[in-house]
Amino acid sequence: MAAGQLRSSSSEIDLDRPNIEEYLTTDSIHQTPEKLLLRDLLDISPTLTEAAGAIIDRKLVEMMCGVFVASWTGVVKYHGPRPSMRPRQVFVANHTSMIDFIILEQITAFAVIMQKHPGWVGFIQTHILESLGCIWFNRTEVKDREIVAKKLREHVQGADNNPLLIFPEGTCVNNHYTVMFKKGAFELDCAVCPIAIKYNKIFVDAFWNSKKQSFTMHLLRLMTSWAVVCDVWYLEPQYLKPGETPIEFAERVRDIISVRAGLKKVPWDGYLKYFRPSPKHTERKQQIFAESVLRRLEEKSK
Repeated sequence: MAAGQLRSSSSEIDLDRPNIEEYLTTDSIHQTPEKLLLRDLLDISPTLTEAAGAIIDRKLVEMMCGVFVASWTGVVKYHGPRPSMRPRQVFVANHTSMIDFIILEQITAFAVIMQKHPGWVGFIQTHILESLGCIWFNRTEVKDREIVAKKLREHVQGADNNPLLIFPEGTCVNNHYTVMFKKGAFELDCAVCPIAIKYNKIFVDAFWNSKKQSFTMHLLRLMTSWAVVCDVWYLEPQYLKPGETPIEFAERVRDIISVRAGLKKVPWDGYLKYFRPSPKHTERKQQIFAESVLRRLEEKSK
C-alpha cells in the first residue's frame, strides 16, 4: 500500500514539472551555451570595463616611467597643483630631452604629441603609449600636419580623454634658452596650462642632442651619472585675450615659462635644426633683423 502511494506521489510530481519544450524552440535546446564572462556574472557593463581598463593603462604607464626615473636616480621636485582630466585644456612645456615626457608622465598619464621613432622607442609608442591616446607624426610628411591638427581638436573636446601634452618648441633645446613656440597648441580655443622644466647640471647635463647621440646612449649616460636633478612647475592656466593672435598668445606663454625656469628667450625656429633654410630666406631674415636694430638705435638716440 505504501509503495503504491509513493508511485502515485511521484507521478503527480512529474505532472507538476514544467515542460521546457513548450517554452523553448528545439534549436535553442540543442544550442551550445555561450562562454560566460566574469563581467556577465558581476553584471558589469562594457563601458565600465573599458573605463577600468583605461585606469589600469594609465597606472601601468606611470609605473613604467617611475622605473625609468629611478634608473637614473632622478631627484624631481614638483611645484603647483597636479594636472587633472578636464575637457578643453592643453598642457605645454619647454623641451630639453625626451626624458621631459617621462618625468611628467610618472605623475600624470598625459596623451603626448610626439615624433614617431624607430626601434624600441617606436615599439613602446605603438604598443604601450597609444592606449593613452597619444598622437604621432613625422616631420617630413606634410599631410601629417593636417591629420595631427584635426586629432588635437577632437582630443581636447573629450571629457574622458587623458590631459594633452605638447612641446611647442618642436625640438630639444639645451635648457638655457627657449626657441619660438609653434602656434598649433594656441589655436585650439581652450585653456593653455604652462609647465616649466629646469634641470640642475650639478651631476649631468640632461640635454639630448639627437644629431650626435641616440636616445639609447643618452639614457645610458643618465643611468651612469650620479643623479638627474630637476624642478617642474605647473603654472596657472592661460586664455586667449580679446584681439590677441595665436602667435602673440604663444609668445606670452613662452614668456611665462622662460621667467619661471630662468631661461633666455631667443627668436629662433627650432625646425632650423632639421631643415636648412634657403639663402634667400636667410638674407631676408638678416635684413629684417638689421632694420629692427637700426630702428631701436634711432629710438634711443631721440
